Amino acid sequence: MKISIVIPVVNEIDVIVQSVERAWSAGADEVIVVDGGSTDGTLAKLATLDCKSVQSNAGRAIQMNNGVEYSTGEVLVFLHADNWLEVDSCAQIRTGLKDSGFEFGAFRQRIDDDSFLYRWVEFGNELRVKYQGLIYGDQAFFITRKRFDLVDGFPQIDLMEDFQISRTLRKLGRPLLLDGPTVVSPRRWLKVGVVRQTIRNWMMCCAYRLGVSPDRLSQYYRRHDQ
Repeated sequence: MKISIVIPVVNEIDVIVQSVERAWSAGADEVIVVDGGSTDGTLAKLATLDCKSVQSNAGRAIQMNNGVEYSTGEVLVFLHADNWLEVDSCAQIRTGLKDSGFEFGAFRQRIDDDSFLYRWVEFGNELRVKYQGLIYGDQAFFITRKRFDLVDGFPQIDLMEDFQISRTLRKLGRPLLLDGPTVVSPRRWLKVGVVRQTIRNWMMCCAYRLGVSPDRLSQYYRRHDQ
């Protein structure tokens, strides 16, 4: 079961080397990095790394879908540049998907900080996958290519593409939750504050559920480099 890891990036010069190296150490058969217009040297650095480097228009959904076009794996894993997987993660995916009936899923998280507040965030995110079937991008979403093609990939929207594809997929089956973990950088929480950032995330999701457009929501979502 060949696994392709797709990593969308914009201005990730500080983490791109370890991001690619850890994708390989997780057991990937193929690593594809999709640059959405970096201006900090990320693209030049990619030329020196062991990965397929793809240039794309900006937008996480656009970049991930473009990355899939260059992939050859039977299973696709979508990983944020500031997240990484443990060494046996791809083995967990192969075992979990084989003859199980599952076709997509995610990993439990471990936010890379000792504060007890992050343990509550991790627990809440685990419950969301288990009981709502909603997978967010920082949980290393994985899916069989067959299922990905069936739902036509990520919706080409400015934000909430992970939320929306999960909504579509959960009509077809439940997600598989693996132990992992996905290790997550706390950089966004550290910049804004754990409680404040968590509340902000909840408000964005609630607004989307109530019908606020992704285009409008994206105006209130700041990238990590802004």
